[in-house]
Amino acid sequence: MQIIKDFFNYLADPRLFFLLSVAALVLLMWKREMFAGKAWGYGILAFLAVFLVFGAFDPNFLLIIAKPDNVPIVGLIFLIVFFTWYSLRQGVLNDRRIAAGLGPEEKEEADRVWVWPDLVYTELIALVLCSVVLIVWSIVLEAPLEQPASAAATPNPSKAPWYFLGLQEMLVYFDPWLAGVVLPSLIIVGLIAIPYIDTNEKGNGYYTIAERKAEIFLFLLGFVVLWCSLIVLGTFLRGPNWNFFGPFEYWDTHKLEALTNVDLSQYLWMRLLGTGMPEFWLVRESLGLLLVFAYTFVLPVVLAKTVFKGYYEKMGPARYYVGAFLFLMMMSLPAKMLLRWVFNLKYIVAIPEFFFNI
Repeated sequence: MQIIKDFFNYLADPRLFFLLSVAALVLLMWKREMFAGKAWGYGILAFLAVFLVFGAFDPNFLLIIAKPDNVPIVGLIFLIVFFTWYSLRQGVLNDRRIAAGLGPEEKEEADRVWVWPDLVYTELIALVLCSVVLIVWSIVLEAPLEQPASAAATPNPSKAPWYFLGLQEMLVYFDPWLAGVVLPSLIIVGLIAIPYIDTNEKGNGYYTIAERKAEIFLFLLGFVVLWCSLIVLGTFLRGPNWNFFGPFEYWDTHKLEALTNVDLSQYLWMRLLGTGMPEFWLVRESLGLLLVFAYTFVLPVVLAKTVFKGYYEKMGPARYYVGAFLFLMMMSLPAKMLLRWVFNLKYIVAIPEFFFNI
């Protein structure tokens, strides 16, 4: 039993956890014909259920998942897995129909029903069932209310509500002005901009993967792998002092990790060149500013002429550069996470004189 627990604790290492999540998404899209089968879908859900039951016998694991704040997250994990698989299955089935010349299932007239009474009755039953679940839930689980807030006694760890845990995790890797203002604003702007920069008219009103592979992959990467994984990390794997803990590991408040987070300028001037840090901020952060400029403005041009040449020709300059900018901003999060985990890199650009850090 302990070997199994140690194995899952090992997999919970953030670097391995993130890389395995990306690898699982790539494998899911590549072998989607195989994973679309009911055996795989229900098998994954059964594995999660068995893992949950197995972990419930461990006091450390049970202490985390049975916390009233965390119970909804456990349910959301099952829902995300199920609906991701179900949408994948519907897309694969439609792709088979389209390849056979039958058209997508959503355009079949035989399966259509009236809003009244069919849909309304179904929604009414769902409303009653959800009300029963919420009432039982409120009776069985106590409300997670704590003592009045006091600066003399703060919780350790002090966590935001689950829907803000992704932002709180981003604060580890970015300054507040980026993690709390710029990046969330870009998420909203990106969602608004999708209908205007997406020129692929296929897939409107029906599930498909073959006709929108890149779009679906990017969505799953951004929502499931990045956003949902940040919530899982913050909920189950972040413990006292905001250290990482395995699911079966005791949350020891005395655990101290030897972290020596350094800025890129310190790597350049002190470790590589062996000199002191220049006093003038422009000279000191010249390498970081150059890299940020190249990543934001030069890399989209290079990609337009190489990897994304087809997208540039299909979308046009304006749509392409907006989409490329949003894509690179999204990818800056995993890049910064891996740089922190692997190289202990804190800031690429650190200008405390102006409270400007990237």
